[in-house]
Order: sequence, then C-alpha cells, then structure tokens
Amino acid sequence: MKGHVVVAPDKFKGSLSATEVSESLISGLRRTCPEIEYIRSPVADGGEGTVDAAVTAGFKRIRATVSGPTGEQVTASYAVKDDTAIVELAEASGMSRLPGRKSAPLTASSRGVGELIAAAVRAGSKRILLGLGGSACTDGGTGMATALGMRFLDARNLELPPGGAALRDLHKIDPGNLRRSLTGITITVVADVDNPLLGPDGAAHTFSAQKGAAPADADALEAGLTRLHEIARRDLSVDAADRPGAGAAGGVGYGTVAFLDAARVEPGIAHILDLLHLTDQMKGARLVITGEGSLDRQTLRGKAPLGVATAAARAGVPVIAVCGRRSLTDDELRHTPFVGAYALTDIETDPNKCITQPGPLLKRLGEQIAADRLR
Repeated sequence: MKGHVVVAPDKFKGSLSATEVSESLISGLRRTCPEIEYIRSPVADGGEGTVDAAVTAGFKRIRATVSGPTGEQVTASYAVKDDTAIVELAEASGMSRLPGRKSAPLTASSRGVGELIAAAVRAGSKRILLGLGGSACTDGGTGMATALGMRFLDARNLELPPGGAALRDLHKIDPGNLRRSLTGITITVVADVDNPLLGPDGAAHTFSAQKGAAPADADALEAGLTRLHEIARRDLSVDAADRPGAGAAGGVGYGTVAFLDAARVEPGIAHILDLLHLTDQMKGARLVITGEGSLDRQTLRGKAPLGVATAAARAGVPVIAVCGRRSLTDDELRHTPFVGAYALTDIETDPNKCITQPGPLLKRLGEQIAADRLR
C-alpha cells in the first residue's frame, strides 16, 4: 500500500453523506492521477453517518422496525461485528425521521433508539457503541429508557406522554426492569459536543431551536429537563446534569449516564478511528484527505476532521482538508495538523450551488488536489 492516498471525510451536512463525499473526491483524483491507489474510508464522530462508516469498515448492516420521533414506525439500521453493535441515534430518532420533516420539539421522543439498543441486545451483542447527534427530540433520554423498561410517572402514577415538555409533570421514576434487560452489556456513548444538560449552554437553550423550538418552547423544555434532573437525583441517586456531553442529542447524553449506567459521554472520533482501523490504513500513505461541510472553529473542538488530521500527523503523513466553505484563517490553519485546505467556495462563488450541486465541484477539487499534491 506504499504511496496510496486515504480519503476519509465526514459528511457535508445537509448536502452529501461522507460516503458520497469520498466517492466524488476519488473520482476527481483518479482523473488526474489514475495510477495511484485510493482508499475510501468515510468517517463520523458519533452523529449521522456513523453506521455507514462502520459498514464501510466491515460491519454488517442490520435493519429493524422501530418507533420514529413522533411514534410512527420507521426502518432503521445498526451495524454489527462479532459481539459489538454500532447504534446511531439519528437512524431512529433523528430529524430526517420526522414525517414530512415537520418538527415536533415538545413531543418528539428518543424511544426508537432504545428499541434499536434492545434489538441489538436480543441479537446477541454484548458491547454497544451509541453515537449521539442529529436528534429530533429534547426528552433527556426518557423515551430511550422507557423502551428499555424504565417508567416515568405523573402524580396519578400514570406514564407520562412522550417528549420533553411532558417532563414538567414528572413525579416519580420507576426503574422497572431496565437494569435487568442490560445485564452483562457494556455501553459506550460518543458525541461531538460537551454541553451540560441545563442552563444557557444546555440541551434546550443551545440546540432546541435547530429542532423547531420557539423561545417559549425552549423554556418549557428547560423546565422539563430541570424536573427530570431533580427527580432522578431523588429516586435514582444520580447527579449527571453537569457531566460533559449530558446535553448531547436533546439530553440523551444525560439519559445514558443516569439511566443506562454509561460511565460518561466521550468524544466520538477516537472510537470511530479505532473501529475503522484508520491509523493502519495511513501506514505508508503519501497523503490523507479529510474534511466536512464547514471548516471553522468548531472543527478545532475535536470534530472528526481534526481527529483524522491528528492521527495522520502522528503517522507522519501530510493531511489536507476539503470543505464546502472555510472560515478558518491561514494563521489559524497553520496552528493545526492540516497542511492545506480546499473549499468548494474557492471554485464556485454561488453558495447555493455549493450546497445543491456539490458532487461535480468535489470532483473538480479532487482533480486540483491531485495536480497540486500528487504529481
């Protein structure tokens, strides 16, 4: 594999999947340098595309029928290899699963991801890697926990309806048979954010607007999550609201620690790189190409492209970034492992075309990268 090129981008959110990005780039690279071997290795950081990345790395895709965010049945996937299952929240409880993409910020539930976990356990998986991101709900993981046997009750001892707003009426948490259903199961939780559950940086006030919540809705969700934290602290003796990542995926990060006994929410990219054996693929490479839709300061907070770039730098392989648009300055870029960056907006001034027609533009960038870096 001496002299090969590893193409390991994340998705261009709202435009192309990581697999589509890598395929378009390789098509352009091959036009200019057809003699070189190109290894397609799309990555993710625990959010959307994590299952696809695992399948590319040799995991088997398993489909299951589960509850969507608003209760309708959807077909979702998880990935399996040996006794390990990769479960992606967005597959069951993501924005893309909303009927007609119509948001339901107050009532959307994470129940489907709990059903996916249960399906993986029934099929024999002992290790679950749960990727958070792209969530349509802000329910603190209560829907997920309900699917696994926990009960969230009001003052009349009735189960609460789905969604984060209903948590304002939470009176009691009954563990039910949840812990028994997960006996012998190890759950690792990964995300690309480190926000707490509550407060101005928490799940409701930071992320719910992306899910269609108006300011009054965000206040209602914050009140529900606050009540959940108070009752969980009383009934379960757990205090996880300030844990890094508790606010991930509408508070599902909190729920994994409080209800599923996950030790913590961890940065996703390190686990994904390990699963993909990406560092092995980098041995002897002449170049690594990574990237995502926007190369900005958020990229430098541990997102997938930085993880790939750091691994490449450790392996002594030059790494470049490809993106839809770049807001990092040249000086900021010099303080990263990247030796260069290429943006769609460098070759197309119409930002709408960069979003709606990225494939041909990525092929052109691939040609340019090959001419600049591989000849």
